[in-house]
Amino acid sequence: MTRMRKVIGDNMMKALHGQAQLSSVVEVDITKLMRLREQAKASFAAREGVKLSPMPFFVKAAAQALKAHPVINARINEDEGTITYFDSENIGIAVDSEKGLMTPVIKGAGDLNIAGISKATADLAGKVRASKITPDELSGATFTISNTGSRGALFDTIIVPPNQVAILGIGATVKRPAVIETAEGTVIGVRDMTYLTLSYDHRLVDGADAARYLTAVKAILEAGEFEVELGL
Repeated sequence: MTRMRKVIGDNMMKALHGQAQLSSVVEVDITKLMRLREQAKASFAAREGVKLSPMPFFVKAAAQALKAHPVINARINEDEGTITYFDSENIGIAVDSEKGLMTPVIKGAGDLNIAGISKATADLAGKVRASKITPDELSGATFTISNTGSRGALFDTIIVPPNQVAILGIGATVKRPAVIETAEGTVIGVRDMTYLTLSYDHRLVDGADAARYLTAVKAILEAGEFEVELGL
């Protein structure tokens, strides 16, 4: 095992065996969001200098929902028997690199717009893959997002990182027939669908807490109210 692989393995074992972990899943219709991205991506890239991927929308929704659900953005201090509720949303982004999985952190993600999140994500991912990431850029996460859907996985049961109580997994976006409620009644349509998985530490987060958080993220994504940020 390489030194990096050994560190990753030790951290995963510590995290999995030191918490009462389980996962909850919701299905999300992101058709509107994907249409907005398609409409905006050319002008966004020209204006901001980075590509507009779907990832920043998920980060934005996750961070926004954390503000209303602080139990998800927390840490258990085992030695003291206390809980820290964070007042900022520092979101770790799992990046697949040749050396292994690394998680750079978007500091203050809850205060950034789509453009800010896009630039931060591209910058950090680029540094990871170029082996130029610093220890400071890899530390301080209060919550993590893992986009295994980018490699085709529908969903998975991700492991909550140490010193956090939850992690959000994003599954692949696939076109599927779905039931849609319209003004004319219930119809079947082809929609862009994805699964969101929240793995969490049951010592602090209950199933109802996880469901409420996932429902909040789902509502933000399905509403797709990003037109102003995208200049549409």
